[in-house]
Amino acid sequence: MKLSYIILLTVIAVAVAVIFSTTSSASQYVDFEQAAKMAADGHDDMVHVVGKLQKDAKGQYVGMIYNPGVDPNYFEFTLTDTKQRTERVLYFQPKPQDFEKAEQIVIIGHTNTKENVFVADKILMKCPSKYEDKEVKI
Repeated sequence: MKLSYIILLTVIAVAVAVIFSTTSSASQYVDFEQAAKMAADGHDDMVHVVGKLQKDAKGQYVGMIYNPGVDPNYFEFTLTDTKQRTERVLYFQPKPQDFEKAEQIVIIGHTNTKENVFVADKILMKCPSKYEDKEVKI
């Protein structure tokens, strides 16, 4: 067999291995109930949960704790998922900039069944678009 064929087969094998390894670690979109069920069954896979920040009747955010003077890498908030289930979320990183302005939040992480909280490793935010057409009245 020619050396070029061996190199080509090796490159193809490496590419296939990389594709399989990235797709096997891909997480799925679930709600808090499914995430808790997966954690109770022993699955420690990362999952995506989509939700909105919880507000009270006055429009103030409920359950948001962030004190950078005490611990800048501890952020706790309350999130309501698409099925209206509310959970406490812990994020051991600084609070993202413009977090309160987000229309929708996607948290990536897992449920801690002992503490009954969702531990987020990553937070993605859908913020209002500054490019939307806005009517200007004259």
